[in-house]
Amino acid sequence: MAKNNLTRRQLLKTTAAAGVAGTLFGPWKHNRVYAAGTDKPIKIGITSDASGQYANSGASDRRGMQMAIAEFNAKGGVLGRKIESTHIDTETTPATGSRVAERMINREEAGFLIGAVSSGVANAISQVAQKNGVIYFNTNSSSPTESGKNCHRVKFVWDGNGANFAKAAVKNSIDKYGDKWTLLTNDYVWGHNTAAATKTLLEQYGGTVEEEILVPQGTRDFSSALLKIQQGNPNVVAAAIGGDDQKALRQQVAQLGMGSSPAWINNQQDWPDVYGLPLDNLFGVFGTTWYYKLDLPGVDDFVARYQAMYPDTRMRVPGNVFYNGYMAMKNMLEAIERAGTTNNIAVIKELEGHKMSAEDRMQHHDAWIDPDTHQVQQSIYLATAKSETDDKDDMFEILNNVSPDDVRDTGAAAACQLESYDDTPTFDA
Repeated sequence: MAKNNLTRRQLLKTTAAAGVAGTLFGPWKHNRVYAAGTDKPIKIGITSDASGQYANSGASDRRGMQMAIAEFNAKGGVLGRKIESTHIDTETTPATGSRVAERMINREEAGFLIGAVSSGVANAISQVAQKNGVIYFNTNSSSPTESGKNCHRVKFVWDGNGANFAKAAVKNSIDKYGDKWTLLTNDYVWGHNTAAATKTLLEQYGGTVEEEILVPQGTRDFSSALLKIQQGNPNVVAAAIGGDDQKALRQQVAQLGMGSSPAWINNQQDWPDVYGLPLDNLFGVFGTTWYYKLDLPGVDDFVARYQAMYPDTRMRVPGNVFYNGYMAMKNMLEAIERAGTTNNIAVIKELEGHKMSAEDRMQHHDAWIDPDTHQVQQSIYLATAKSETDDKDDMFEILNNVSPDDVRDTGAAAACQLESYDDTPTFDA
């Protein structure tokens, strides 16, 4: 296939010849005009949920991105150009995600896309992004398929995925609690793929799945599922339940006094899903990528900057979703700076294999972007509720940290087939 490589100069010459400002004629796949100089801002489309199951996480995701943008603009922008962003609600719905991505690219002229919590939405956005060659950062969705069979050359995945969290938790939980497990699974792509990763590890380490209970998105009454769990009497319940569904689940488990028996493993715990809940709702062991009380360089300053920028936000401290949104945006803008251009292929090459120090990431281990899957390989933390605390915001007790080498998702690497550079449309944003 011929390489679709239109430079800004070629685009502008073609436009001038046509005599119509802002319109291109001819056999080109993408009719967009890009900046000829530094007076035009770099436009970024934020594709996060403002309604639906992940509305709270979507808001936290956006705040992280916006803080990174504000810090770069305060230093003069990127390559002398101001950073501008626009946001459209993706509604936790894949079809809406596709429409939002199309509008961002073709009407808003966004040169980059960023944001997601739902893996189904992220996959839909990434298909549109790849078709147009627009770099897309999936900030907070964690189905293994996002960096596996649904990977794309333009997509980069910033959260840990279900397989990473399962690897951190499953063997230790079998050894500590027992080998009879029940899976409680949100009935959509993230839940199914996270449960599949858990099943694979249970088989590897000698555990058994006694039952899997599928829970539709939007469930608020878990009584029938909890009755099945009581009747089955497993050693461990592995829950892949997210967003507002998880809040309802936690409240009902606590009300029934089921938080300590059986043992509960929640694959991943997003901070917006539990912030403000009573500590007896925060039962079990769960995974995260970051916590605001990590005793590491830069963490206190990061929290202070958050509080200065968002003094009226109900969530008084940042969590993992905010952290992922901030780190993704920061690294997107730094990659443009390193490339010295907004050309999408040049920026992609800057990102592939990029190494990030533990200090820069405010984590315990160095991180890197896997060049074969485009997933960030990073520290994974296991945590539980803090038993005693005088600070209502300090809810987590970090139990341990696991290096990215120990939780790497080899299944994603085997399933991912990135498009070639030549088959990815290229342009300067």
